[in-house]
Amino acid sequence: MQALIFDVDGVIAETEEGHRLAFNRAFAEAGLDIEWSPEMYERLLWVTGGKERIAHYLYHCPECPKLLDADIARLHKRKTELYNQIVQAGEVPFRPGVKRLWQEARAQGIRLAIATTTSLPNVEVLLHQAGPEVLSWFETIVAGDMVPQKKPAPDVYLQALRNLGIEPEAAVAIEDSQNGLIAAQRAGIPTLITPSYYTRSQRFEGALAVLEHLGEPELPAKVLEGPRGCSMVLTLEVLRNWHGMFVEA
Repeated sequence: MQALIFDVDGVIAETEEGHRLAFNRAFAEAGLDIEWSPEMYERLLWVTGGKERIAHYLYHCPECPKLLDADIARLHKRKTELYNQIVQAGEVPFRPGVKRLWQEARAQGIRLAIATTTSLPNVEVLLHQAGPEVLSWFETIVAGDMVPQKKPAPDVYLQALRNLGIEPEAAVAIEDSQNGLIAAQRAGIPTLITPSYYTRSQRFEGALAVLEHLGEPELPAKVLEGPRGCSMVLTLEVLRNWHGMFVEA
């Protein structure tokens, strides 16, 4: 195990509620009578990519206006600006154990990368909340608009592997969604799942393990599926053991 490749939305932080609020604010600003409820947004998350999500919703909404691709792109750009304001206001805290595991990886020479469907500005503004130096901890960041196809296609993971110069089995992907798991599996990468609020009911067949979150000493994580059936704090030692068992199987 040489590298950890993180997804962003739902893994590093529970960002999806911030995205939902930003979409709704962008719709209101544009004079569109559209408001995505949490239940609606949970269904829409099966469509990866913000612009794609808007287009999908409009296509299946008979009473909604039919926007051109350029209009959707402008609407999504404004949504991204609004989302970044929400993050900068400190309304999107990191999930337990994320920064701790990053620090442990850096101390032990494990490389860090990001492979995400979200846009690069969204990644940068979120990481900045953990400290101005944190962005430099990641050797490569591959965002959705940098590759031909978004998750569940494996493109972002394949590009991350190329940038790192390693084989798939030398990495572990950390994901929260079924689409993300499929993308990492198609790239051949062993994958750990920490479900988010919006992906808690999805299925994660073939994952290394499914944890409530990564855990902190004062807040152990429940192992929902995997080699252990107790609460724990995920360390690199534990992850190496799980990774080794998976690769040897």
